[in-house]
Amino acid sequence: MIRVLVVDDEALVRSGLRLILEAAGDIVVVGEARDGAEAVAAVERLRADVVLMDVRMPGMDGLTAAERIVRRDDPPKVIMLTTFDLDEHVHRALRAGAVGFLLKDTPPRDLASAVRTVAAGNAMLAPTVTRRLIGSFVERGPSHAEAAHERFAVLTTRERQVVRAVARGLSNAEIGRELTMREATVKTHVSRALAKLGLTNRVQAAILVYEAGLL
Repeated sequence: MIRVLVVDDEALVRSGLRLILEAAGDIVVVGEARDGAEAVAAVERLRADVVLMDVRMPGMDGLTAAERIVRRDDPPKVIMLTTFDLDEHVHRALRAGAVGFLLKDTPPRDLASAVRTVAAGNAMLAPTVTRRLIGSFVERGPSHAEAAHERFAVLTTRERQVVRAVARGLSNAEIGRELTMREATVKTHVSRALAKLGLTNRVQAAILVYEAGLL
């Protein structure tokens, strides 16, 4: 079972998310929190695999909470929820280490699928905003692009190919088919590339690829 912590300041929203997720059969909501501070405290005592967190809440917002949560040893995966498909704070959340970004009107089936995806170690961005989101927020400019490009020098040719495929939103299975590799081999390349680049997840890798102008 995938263990999920639901964080939203509205009780009705939390209840709705719980019903949707637990109806999936392989997901259990192990706790709820009303704001970021409660979420951080809950992560301390619960063994959640995924945190489903609203961006905007009174008190400590979801962005601050996400930054604190992902700094923990072996942190849960964080999916941010928002009403706006180009929320100006999403870039900060992705850089902080959130691995998912979904709209609150996401269909129930897609919500459960997103939880499964990030629990498996992959990124999940709302399909309507994936490229536009990253493209809108990456830092451009010759000097920044050059610095981002130089970071890829530590990667092997195969690792660079894999990371570029990751930035296109491909899953490990899809990358394996495209590059004629076993899925387990792709996973190994992704892990090694992230470690070499000093990144924590696939979304951060995608942002770096865009900043370097490699897509």
